[in-house]
Amino acid sequence: CCLLLGGGGCPRWWRESWRLSLKEVLSLTHQEAELQWREELLFLAGRRRVFDALMSRSDVCLLPCFRAAVLGGQQGPLLETLDNRADLGLAARCLSCIADVLVCMAGGRGGLRSGPAANEAWRSAYFLLEEGNLRNGVHALAAQRADWLSRPDLLVRAARHYEGAGQVLLRQAVMSSQRFISIGQGEIPPLGEWQEVECPARLDLAGGWSDTPPIAFEHGGSVTNVAVRVDGKRPIGARARRITEPRLLLVTHTGGQESGISMEMVCNSLDDLRDYCQPHAPGALLKAVCVCSGLVSVTSQHPLQHQLMQRWGGGVELHSWSVLPTGSGLGTSSILAGALLAAIYRCTGRIYNTDSLIHAILYLEQILTTGGGWQDQVGGLVGGVKVGRSRASLPLQVEVERLCPPEDFLLSLDQHLLLVYTGKTRLARNLLQDVVRSWYSRLPSMVQNAHQLVENSEECVRACSQGSLPGLGRCLDRSWQQKKLMAPGCEPASVRTMMAALRPLVLGQSLAGAGGGGFLYLLTREPQQQQAVLQVLNNTPGLGDFSVHSVELDMEGITVLPPS
Repeated sequence: CCLLLGGGGCPRWWRESWRLSLKEVLSLTHQEAELQWREELLFLAGRRRVFDALMSRSDVCLLPCFRAAVLGGQQGPLLETLDNRADLGLAARCLSCIADVLVCMAGGRGGLRSGPAANEAWRSAYFLLEEGNLRNGVHALAAQRADWLSRPDLLVRAARHYEGAGQVLLRQAVMSSQRFISIGQGEIPPLGEWQEVECPARLDLAGGWSDTPPIAFEHGGSVTNVAVRVDGKRPIGARARRITEPRLLLVTHTGGQESGISMEMVCNSLDDLRDYCQPHAPGALLKAVCVCSGLVSVTSQHPLQHQLMQRWGGGVELHSWSVLPTGSGLGTSSILAGALLAAIYRCTGRIYNTDSLIHAILYLEQILTTGGGWQDQVGGLVGGVKVGRSRASLPLQVEVERLCPPEDFLLSLDQHLLLVYTGKTRLARNLLQDVVRSWYSRLPSMVQNAHQLVENSEECVRACSQGSLPGLGRCLDRSWQQKKLMAPGCEPASVRTMMAALRPLVLGQSLAGAGGGGFLYLLTREPQQQQAVLQVLNNTPGLGDFSVHSVELDMEGITVLPPS
């Protein structure tokens, strides 16, 4: 300034104005620094809150923290915090949280979060996770993630792959149930002797969804259900026998063993079994049973024929059937898996118990990648009315308590329970994935509903033990409301109309399984109401095709028929 004024020095008023401006500038700089420091402290506290919530396995919803971090440009440090949690019981939730952050970064653009997650670039990270190398697998995911941050569509696709990686870890956590499988070896039956088993279906009375991993081992599950015959028959079954030819002959009967459509598949080599983990492949369930039962090993250096002859003295013929429609909601696929395992074990002379079957099905369904919980096999393999429970810990163990209601209560159930086939199959698309995602995010409504599911199941135990039909009816109604909260949109309009029309006749009603269609089960106010129900439904427009079926308790559960 002095030079500009000719070197004669600054006027007094200029010097005073400069000093004032400098004070203001210094003051402003100090305020900005303090604001920046406070902001950094705030984000540090937010990351600490995320860390503490995850480490304590609390039910705090972290989405607000994620959104605030992304708005403040702090997603990098937050992602690093989430990357560094490598405990098996916690890592799957952390990967889901990373997917949440990536979706926040996409800002509502980039497409749907649910979608394919099979890009080749992520395969090496997935392989490490599948091999159990958790820490390096998570680091490999982070390294790959760095290349997917530039556009909203890439961010959403990266989120899908993180959810896919989380599913790998979830499967491994559920497979910890393998330690509760105990199979012995006894005398092998003669060649050609059929070993046949039949199973009832199951009705989930209360608590369904609380058995679904990770809720089952992070929160703890409780499901009360009952084994039932439909139209006087056990609708699910399997049989197996050893045959002379060293091959696997797999036969699926749709619509029953004696009638309906049969699909036959012959496996002459291990290559014919390679797709056992792809649930939509032909005969996938039967192939998975052959692998998971230890009948053959797909990783062995010995060919299939050598394995079969060396260990079992020949091949195996395996049949399965169900008279229930696909998507019935009555637990068909899991119960059928139990029947198939039992048939294979028996034809190869192995010794098992029902508890081992329950955990073996959990393991099998992870290998098959269909996921799901444990209540279906508990309901169909264990007879009568029972409650299954799992604790909030790993390894995942299912404990079953058979209830002893008053005898007149059991007789009343046979007279007051009815099934209505709605004509709608279950709307299961993305259903399980959406529930797991909401649970990992700890949405308050999801957390509260999980608590209430377990509470309703235990209330149902009390109602059954006390022989209270009205109490059971209230539990059924609550269960249906809770299912709808768990999976919004699972109630078809025609089913809503059907349930409203039947309301005056029932003490309680619910769609079986996860909802969306299949069978509706009713606890009627008066006994023997099949004709009354038919009359109401026939007079209700807009229902489409439906049918009414009798249902009765099955006190035996899985049943082995005499060898033939």
